[in-house]
Amino acid sequence: MLDEVDERWLTRRYYGGDLPPEAERLLHLAAANYSDGDAAATYLAQAATIAPHHRAVDLGHYKFHFYKANLDQALVYGERMLGHAMAAIGLNHTDWRVVSPDHAHFTSLAPAPRMFLFALVAVGYLLLRLGRIEDGREALAKVTALDPKDRLGAARLLAVADRHGREDES
Repeated sequence: MLDEVDERWLTRRYYGGDLPPEAERLLHLAAANYSDGDAAATYLAQAATIAPHHRAVDLGHYKFHFYKANLDQALVYGERMLGHAMAAIGLNHTDWRVVSPDHAHFTSLAPAPRMFLFALVAVGYLLLRLGRIEDGREALAKVTALDPKDRLGAARLLAVADRHGREDES
C-alpha cells in the first residue's frame, strides 16, 4: 500500500497545528497501512511516542481498535476521547456522570459539546458490546438527557439495550 501513497497526502495537516508534523505523518501512514494491522499498530505506537495522549493520536488508536474489533482496547481509547471532550467543555476530571446541561450547550452544533456526546455514545456502545449492559445504558441515558432531540441516535441504542435478554423470555 505504501508505494501507492502520494507524499503530499502523507504530509497534509488536518489537526489544527498542535500535533507535531511527524506524529501526523505517522497517523496517515497508519491509515494507509490499515490492512496490515501490525504495520498500522507500529505507526500508531510511534505517533503516541511523539505525541502521548494527544486527542488525534488517541482517536487514531480508537478507530483502529474499533474497526479491528478489539473492543476492549477501543474502550480504553474511547474513554480517553471522553477525557479530551470533558477538558474541551472546561471540566478537569473524567467522571462524565457529573456533566449537566449547565456545562455546555449540548443542543448546539459547537464542536466541544458535540465531541463529548459522540465520545459518550461510543463508550456506551462499546460497553453494550462488551456485555456491560447497565454501564452502557447509563452512558447512553446521559446522552439522551443532554441530547433531547436524539440527533446522535442514542435512544435507539438504549432501546436495543432495553431489549437485551427479553428475546429469550418470549
